[in-house]
Amino acid sequence: MLTYFKFQMKARAHILVTGRVQGVFFRDHTQKWASSLNLTGWVRNIRNGQVEALAEGDKEKIEELVTRLNEGPPLAQVEKVDVNWEEYRGEFKDFRVAFFDSW
Repeated sequence: MLTYFKFQMKARAHILVTGRVQGVFFRDHTQKWASSLNLTGWVRNIRNGQVEALAEGDKEKIEELVTRLNEGPPLAQVEKVDVNWEEYRGEFKDFRVAFFDSW
């Protein structure tokens, strides 16, 4: 009997989303999507109008999140999604909406 084990590569991604992404429930959707994919990290609005996220987990799942972020929630108009891949650290327990930008 042949057994197949799929190797899950852990990764971390710092993501910036540009466009009409504030005031359209983008953070809420991102949190729900990331949680459903078993990712950890945070998402927040930043002063310049972008949404910023930091996601950790299986690289394949982060890539799926990025695909969803490119589409955005119904009222959003995503122009660009920049992803900077980093080394996995495992520092988060869940995925949350964060409110720690210095406004």
